[in-house]
Amino acid sequence: MLRLTESDGGVRLEIKVQPRSSRNQIVGEQNGALKIKLTAPPVDGEANAALIQFLAACLKVPRKDIILVKGDASRLKIVEIAGLSRSQLLDRLEISASS
Repeated sequence: MLRLTESDGGVRLEIKVQPRSSRNQIVGEQNGALKIKLTAPPVDGEANAALIQFLAACLKVPRKDIILVKGDASRLKIVEIAGLSRSQLLDRLEISASS
């Protein structure tokens, strides 16, 4: 089950990033975190920028509405997405509320 926390005007989500993958894709849930593979290397913030751009495209929100709260230099990150509720986030990720 994904660890999601609703906050004022948005939702926080744990993400496990796997950099240097063959393509950008959402793999699914892993230990409560959403696992995402990215082509970008984990150098000079490239993976973080790629993560924000990928999430913005998947969730159909502006990049400015996605904030990296924790995990700048870690594979395990917490992001906050402004303007979305828990159910909207799950719908856009196409994940059922029970997962």
